[in-house]
Amino acid sequence: VAVTLDPTTLRHQATTGTLPALLRNLVRTPRRAAAASGDLPARLAGQSPAEKRAVLDGVVRGQIAQVLGHASVDGVDPTRAFKELGFDSLTAVELRNRLATATGLRLPATLIFDHPTPAALVAYLEDQLAPGRADSKPVATARVASDEPIAIIGMACRYPGGVDTPEKLWELVAGGVDAISEFPDNRDWDLDGLYHPDPDHTGTSYTRHGGFLHDADLFDPEFFGISPREAVTIDPQQRLLLETTWEAVERAGLDMTGLRGSPVGVFAGLMYHDYGGRLQHLPESYDGHIGNGSAGSVATGRVAYTFGFEGPAITVDTACSSSLVAIHLAGQALRQGECTLALAGGVAIMSSPGLFIEFSRQRAISADGRCRAFSADADGTGWGEGVGLLVLEKLSDAQRNGHPIHAIIRGTAINQDGASNGLTAPNGPSQERVIHQALANAGLDIGDVDAIEAHGTGTTLGDPIEAGAILNTYGQRERPVYLGSIKSNIGHTQAAAGVAGVIKMVEALRHESLPQTLHADDPSPHIDWTSGKVELLASAQPWPAGEQTRRAAVSSFGISGTNAHLILQEPPTPTPAPANPAPADLASGDLASGDLASGEPVDEPVLWLLSAQTPDALRAYAANLTDYLHTHPHTPAADIAHTLERRVHHTHRAAITHPDALLALRQDQPHPHLVTGTAHTGKTVFVFPGQGSQWTHMARDLYATDPVFAGHLDEAHDALR
Repeated sequence: VAVTLDPTTLRHQATTGTLPALLRNLVRTPRRAAAASGDLPARLAGQSPAEKRAVLDGVVRGQIAQVLGHASVDGVDPTRAFKELGFDSLTAVELRNRLATATGLRLPATLIFDHPTPAALVAYLEDQLAPGRADSKPVATARVASDEPIAIIGMACRYPGGVDTPEKLWELVAGGVDAISEFPDNRDWDLDGLYHPDPDHTGTSYTRHGGFLHDADLFDPEFFGISPREAVTIDPQQRLLLETTWEAVERAGLDMTGLRGSPVGVFAGLMYHDYGGRLQHLPESYDGHIGNGSAGSVATGRVAYTFGFEGPAITVDTACSSSLVAIHLAGQALRQGECTLALAGGVAIMSSPGLFIEFSRQRAISADGRCRAFSADADGTGWGEGVGLLVLEKLSDAQRNGHPIHAIIRGTAINQDGASNGLTAPNGPSQERVIHQALANAGLDIGDVDAIEAHGTGTTLGDPIEAGAILNTYGQRERPVYLGSIKSNIGHTQAAAGVAGVIKMVEALRHESLPQTLHADDPSPHIDWTSGKVELLASAQPWPAGEQTRRAAVSSFGISGTNAHLILQEPPTPTPAPANPAPADLASGDLASGDLASGEPVDEPVLWLLSAQTPDALRAYAANLTDYLHTHPHTPAADIAHTLERRVHHTHRAAITHPDALLALRQDQPHPHLVTGTAHTGKTVFVFPGQGSQWTHMARDLYATDPVFAGHLDEAHDALR
């Protein structure tokens, strides 16, 4: 396409700031006038903190808009990085100069790199302009805590079988569902040439089944501020970590925007880095993204960058024990004060079929892709994929902050096999030692644990060794301990396997049931089951809450030789809420703060607020909430309203006063108890001119003379016309 560019027009556009950013480097223009010097400190004097923040926000965003050539500040998102807003080294210096003139401060040339968003820059300038500020401030440090238990306050996951929530994972295991499927057909694998039944056939796999996330390619880059081009270069493992981080935080009842700039840690297990190897023939414009897109270190770093977390960000690779090791490290960081909140778990997506080929040569995988843990029919492991994340907080912090506590991590431990009988061979004594260490860290004894979520991969060597270690530890007691493995349902999800076991057992505590382990009707004859009190969960068993505190252990052993063991405990009994004497009931059908299912006494009606970035996402949100109500029918409406209100509010919104309106929202139909609309970003101004006679523009002088609104007069004029 040929375009004729008139030089006079270009110079005029450059001078007035209306030249498209793409063309700015092609036109030489006089330097724009710097911001007027000086009276900002005087304007801030005597104002409240909120008023000062509003003034600084207006100044900073106004200068950003002028530097970038925007007509108004509407396009300046205070939470987006300056790079994403369009800044380069030259415009960065220009913004620094303009702000230095406006504030009277000496500002460094690295200003927007040290404070990479407009909101962060406003906070920095507010601190610098504070009266009586000392030249240096002591760095705040957290007090180191003891071996306090860690609370699980949120969870999110994706696993085979269409599992995309912890509730669906429970439905899968409680229902005895086998989620193993054929190889995915959307990854450009040579499905015809990949399979061969002969284990000795070079370059092939003798299985064509596993536990796969068939929709791992789906991603909404715009939601996370990522361009579609860069999204293609990002490993699906990193994308899934972004998605589950957002979900886990929301499920914990936290506002993600409120965590920006906070000491939140990210600890994730990740084993595979093969995605970038598939991207060798992309256009040159993709250069510079591919390396970071598959780098393990960037996986947790990208999460921290995207959401503004400032605690430790650590990617762990101890192979199959990675996610449990990540949880262990997260607990230590919380206790040591390195972070106040932590996300911990793991992710595994196989971008290439190389693992199947490798383990076919070793004859270490199951012919039909299924893990028959501790079974006489065990013939090898079955590979799977998934992602799981926990939101962790010290128990005392979770209780003080009023956060939901799904379970407590009482103790964890990790160790190494050392010089075992082969680099990848498991070692029973090492597994026994890690169990004893975790119990010691928890201050518990072998008799205090009711059930064990085992590593249980279904191999003829690993299962007998692990069972022997369990029999020699937990089995030496009066009552039996139950033994199971989620791998029988979803396969061995590798770096996401340990956290899958944790989520399963948290849900088992909630539902007071220990689910069946599949394919275990005939226990392995290679295990001496008579040597200890261990009972394989060939069928589901009740696990009722009662006088004795319920606990479960979770094991995860890596092919690297690194072992991990975790002790999980049911949450503390919450303090009963006072009885609600209100006489109202649910006969009217309106949402009320009582029990939706039982019709217990309720308070006044409540409002459910839903929002999303697109209309389709809003309808999906309504569907998710409907699913939640089906699985949690006794959740008080007021609790749901409180949680929804605390979440991030997006552009497309809905307000609901009756559960039936959820169906109408899903179907994009009107309903008397449903209001939908689109929110517009920007400042809201309330002007009260008084009662009686009014006239046009009567409040303009009041608005213009208030320093909080200085700089926005033109916008106010437009609003008042």
